[in-house]
Amino acid sequence: MPGTRDLRKGTVLGFDYGLKRIGVAVGNHELGLAHPLETIASELNAVRFARIAELIAEWQPVLAVVGMPHHDDASQHAFAPTCLRFAHRLRGRFGLSVVWIDERYSSATAAMTLNENGIYGRKQKAMLDQVAAQEILQHYFDESECAHELGAR
Repeated sequence: MPGTRDLRKGTVLGFDYGLKRIGVAVGNHELGLAHPLETIASELNAVRFARIAELIAEWQPVLAVVGMPHHDDASQHAFAPTCLRFAHRLRGRFGLSVVWIDERYSSATAAMTLNENGIYGRKQKAMLDQVAAQEILQHYFDESECAHELGAR
């Protein structure tokens, strides 16, 4: 069908949403590999979404993956509705297809990865969110059947 994009091909942006920082990762379906991209360190939505608009223009993603926090028992975390609102804004503002994926342990795994690479303590702060976004996006690539399309019926 003309004008339809194949969401299983092309670039994907991954997001680890937080109130102070948003970690961003990039990858593509063909390779199935995620890479940390940057951390948007602002609490101002205008600044955040302006930078996201620039990243979308640069990378031309076919899909965005947003991490949704859950507790160890798989119940939804109290912050999940805030992350869901962010995901809806991505879809509404940029016309992106958006999926969410359980982000349990993404920050802990990111911290361990940084530790293994000799980056400890305060030095991790600038990188932690983008590496967590990488973990979220890699989880999507590895197990995309676990992703949930935003607005899917």
